[in-house]
Amino acid sequence: MDYQDIITIEPGKRSGKPCIRGMRITVYDILEYLAGGMTEAEILEDFSELTSEDIKACLAFAADREKKLFVASL
Repeated sequence: MDYQDIITIEPGKRSGKPCIRGMRITVYDILEYLAGGMTEAEILEDFSELTSEDIKACLAFAADREKKLFVASL
């Protein structure tokens, strides 16, 4: 999934954290809700401005970041 049109980073918004479509909802917020057991449907019900694509973009963004991380072995 191409999340680059959905996930935005603006220095003056939420301290430069990755947000969804310029809103004040961060990728971290969505990931935290999912990790806490909320379903996609529950998130969408609580945040009517979000779409299913927004949530998928958060997951794709997180997966891409994870893929770019590496641990240097000693």
